[in-house]
Amino acid sequence: MAPRLQLEKAAWRWVEAVRPEEITAEHIELAYRICVPACKRGACRRNCKGNPNCLIGIGEHVWLGDIDENSFHNIDDPNSERRDKNTFVGLTNLGATCYVNTFLQVWFHNLELRRTLYLCQSSRAEGHNDDSDYEPQTVCEHLQYLFALLQNSNRRYIDPSGLVKALGLDTGQQQDAQEFSKLFLSLLEDTLSKQKNPNLQNVIQQQFCGQFSYVTVCNQCSRASSLPSRFYELELNIQGHKNLTECVTEFLKEEKLDGDNRYFCESCQNKQNATRRIKLQSLPRTLNLQLMRFVFDRQTGHKKKLNTFISFPEVLDMGPFLDCKEDTCVYELSAVLIHRGISAYSGHYIAHARDARTSDWYKFNDELIEKMEGKKLQLGIEEDIGEERLARKPKCGKGYHCSRNAYMLVYKQQAEDGIKITVSRSVPAFLQKLVEQDNRKFEEWCSDMAEMRKKSIDKGKAKHEEVKELYELLPAEDGEPFEFVPLDWLKKWLDDSTATKAIDNMHFLCSHGNLHPDKIGEAKRVSLRAADLLFSRYGGGPRLDRSSLCRDCVTQRCRVLRLKNQLTEDYKEVSNLLKAAVEQGFWAGKTSLRCWRQLALDHLEEDEEQTKHANDKTNGDQGHLSGSKEDREDGNEEDMRTFNEDIMCEHGGLSIQESERRLVSPDVWAKLKLYFPQAPEFTQQKEPCQQCLRLDREGRENEELNKMMASEQKTSLLNLFQEKNRPVLQKWPQDTEVLYIVPLFFVEEWRRFIRRPAKSSPVSSVGNSILLCPHGVPPTWDLFSFHNLCRECREGFIFQQQKDMREYTQATVYVRKVVENKRMLKDSTPAAAASGSEAEDERDEPRPEGERDPDFNQTEDGAKRQKLNEGTVGTAAPSAPSTSTKSGIRRSTRHRKLRGEKALIVSANQTLKELKIQIMHAFSVAPFDQNLSIDGRGLTDDTATLGSLGVIPESIICLKADEPIADYAAMDDVYQGEASSTLPNRDR
Repeated sequence: MAPRLQLEKAAWRWVEAVRPEEITAEHIELAYRICVPACKRGACRRNCKGNPNCLIGIGEHVWLGDIDENSFHNIDDPNSERRDKNTFVGLTNLGATCYVNTFLQVWFHNLELRRTLYLCQSSRAEGHNDDSDYEPQTVCEHLQYLFALLQNSNRRYIDPSGLVKALGLDTGQQQDAQEFSKLFLSLLEDTLSKQKNPNLQNVIQQQFCGQFSYVTVCNQCSRASSLPSRFYELELNIQGHKNLTECVTEFLKEEKLDGDNRYFCESCQNKQNATRRIKLQSLPRTLNLQLMRFVFDRQTGHKKKLNTFISFPEVLDMGPFLDCKEDTCVYELSAVLIHRGISAYSGHYIAHARDARTSDWYKFNDELIEKMEGKKLQLGIEEDIGEERLARKPKCGKGYHCSRNAYMLVYKQQAEDGIKITVSRSVPAFLQKLVEQDNRKFEEWCSDMAEMRKKSIDKGKAKHEEVKELYELLPAEDGEPFEFVPLDWLKKWLDDSTATKAIDNMHFLCSHGNLHPDKIGEAKRVSLRAADLLFSRYGGGPRLDRSSLCRDCVTQRCRVLRLKNQLTEDYKEVSNLLKAAVEQGFWAGKTSLRCWRQLALDHLEEDEEQTKHANDKTNGDQGHLSGSKEDREDGNEEDMRTFNEDIMCEHGGLSIQESERRLVSPDVWAKLKLYFPQAPEFTQQKEPCQQCLRLDREGRENEELNKMMASEQKTSLLNLFQEKNRPVLQKWPQDTEVLYIVPLFFVEEWRRFIRRPAKSSPVSSVGNSILLCPHGVPPTWDLFSFHNLCRECREGFIFQQQKDMREYTQATVYVRKVVENKRMLKDSTPAAAASGSEAEDERDEPRPEGERDPDFNQTEDGAKRQKLNEGTVGTAAPSAPSTSTKSGIRRSTRHRKLRGEKALIVSANQTLKELKIQIMHAFSVAPFDQNLSIDGRGLTDDTATLGSLGVIPESIICLKADEPIADYAAMDDVYQGEASSTLPNRDR
């Protein structure tokens, strides 16, 4: 089939030989392409939009032939969401929470920890009824419910969003997994310590807490000092090591203290050479070994990942490392946490964990859970993804594993004589009730999904039969009745994913209520029988048949096309006729004559594309007129809408501007009227608009009057016009008791009138009302002083200011980190810490208008302004300075940031705990290591809001972090100087 543009040209080729009054029914059918042959299957690659008889490529191929019933729906089998027998339940990744999911799976497989959580009292869960969904509140409640679902849920995976939200974690930002482990265990320990059951209060310590001591021995007197400490995991350096034994050995190795690093011995009472080491004294039941893969790179200032291979055993004997022999110091590997990726800021976390009941190993990857073959740990492909360019994996001996992605190893204490410790795994009745309620909801969902699948399949089969029946009836045979149906509707009817609506032909109608000839490319001609079936089943309208072919539209289009072809010859003829002298004729605008050809062409093209079908509206109609009188008087050809509008005044008469019009002959006007039949017509005898003549005469008289008035006012108020001899407070005018204020706006408007009286109107009012406050009180001299407001305004200002300080949102506060033994910079010296660019910005700030006003200048000796007992003096300035001092010098209120300080966006209703989480992201300091204060007052209540704690916008909050003590001498000083040593929060 020919392209669409060729079909359109062929449809109107006959207009060259046929005049509008000679159009027949055959010409109308040619314009609507009724007789264009229909396309055959296989001949068209896509549907021919220019051919109303082409019914190929509209989506029918999907329905022709046999169809798989699964194609009738997009609903997955709900049974695929069901948990398989003897498998574990996965956890949904909420965006960047895979690190949370790995720890949850590892803690879930700690049977003692799980049993302990089940024993925690939960009055809300125990008293919950089945009428509503259970919503945990505390972290302990969330973890209880989550573990119960992981154990007995029918779902293949569950959503941990409730727990993640309770922890205040950002689901879109990947956190430090090792820091999260410490934070969560600390939070869980604090929660369990508040339980009434004494067996629950120390579970975290019993499970995860061990003890070691920092022991320092003097080389001179052999005196040994010991500083005990607790740990929840051992942080092992892996750089330069190949196996776990080397990492532990380095952690416990002896260190020599000599030279500047000598140790002050209490016995010798001076500094001596000494040795120092860490001694393990007791180990927990669950031993967490953190492999420090993420380290700080001083050269780049960012964290980096160490992709060092480390081998580790399945059975770990910690006996050689203990200072005192314990009965059970042999551990079995129970979990390996993996970070896949070579960057510290990206990648993915997964966990390998062993089932304590069957000893089988499983890989937990968010929703996906895979059981390892056999009874051994298999890291396999986890070591190879995206890291081909790194070193090859070394060989490992029997009973050992090797990884360059493992960042945490979890070992469980081995039972004596190989006897396994059995722990009850049963879910408490109150939790099991909640799990069963969730399982019922899941089963209902599965049933609903299955029913939806069945309905979609039944609907698809019925649609298949309908399409096969109707599509064969769609083509309209020659000579038979037909109707038009929208192409877009037919495509949607054949598209199973789109709901079929009623047939809407309103878009196809022309202004005469018939089928628009330009819309024929968007419609398809179908048989009357097919149209009857479609409209009876789906409804809609109006129905368009052979009688809907619009003769008026075709006639109008024929006229437009013929005039468009004739325009070039007529332009030459009019140009020749304009050269002849004219004695009698019609007035034509000079601008219109210059651009009439382009104007006519624009109208014809516009009518060709968007044909105007109303019989009373053709080219040259008044509807084309637009623009102001000034635009038409300017003669801008680009603004011309129709012929002769440039000489028609705003009252519809002939313009009084004789220089803008020209007399043309009747022959010229007759040619122009063909293209602009509704153009304004002015004969040679037409009088100019009398209303315009009157307004022009009055305008000249007013202009002379304004000039006289401006001259008189300028002479009388010359000083005000030239801004000379203006009174100021320092030199009070003699014999003057009262001075008055006038608005600056009035002065500017008055000067504008004096300068251009012909173009401006006289100023009729001083307008002093704008200087009054809402209560009608006039301003005193110092307009910008808060104390000079009226009482009502001042009280309202104070109330609003106090309210803003307590009910703010999205405000800025500054957190300043202070280091021990270093004095914090005082607020009085911010300028010294300011950058050069900030200081330069301060110097370049424009002075307010008030400071250029002579009434705001101060005397050289800094004396205060003279106070007035009566009257109001001066002039009103448009704006006020934000801050001023007694010396009259403006001071910047910009906050000067210091080193170690960061700005945070907060709201008054957020809690101190939420602020601590923001500070953790900004300073990498865990919330339990943060000591916050403001103006020397400590902030300790994590549940209180910032507004109730007195934190207002622009506050400076001091952060002191409890850092691990790296200086061993300082450790001894702390131990020896305190009667009862208080351990840092980090080591609790």
